[in-house]
Amino acid sequence: MTPLRLTYLALAIWGTIHPMYWFITWFIQNEWSLMAMVDAWHANASTTGLVWDLTIAAVTLTIFVLVETWQRRRFIGLLAIPATFCIGVSCGLPLYLFLRSSPK
Repeated sequence: MTPLRLTYLALAIWGTIHPMYWFITWFIQNEWSLMAMVDAWHANASTTGLVWDLTIAAVTLTIFVLVETWQRRRFIGLLAIPATFCIGVSCGLPLYLFLRSSPK
């Protein structure tokens, strides 16, 4: 495995563990309320801007993954889409780059 692929893999793992630590901590403190999380995302203009920034990045990544999958016929890359929306762009993007960079 090349150093670049190892870097992508390490970033995908970090992009899973680090944000999930904070999400789980928040959920424990707020009785696992998904609606409270959505409310917190829109607590002020700064958090609302960040939510939109990440949403646009996630949609862009999804379109890119779909187009690349269609062109390359390497369907393993589709795993990045649920990773992006269930974990975050911090996992989905490096995961896709890791999967995309694998030898055929």
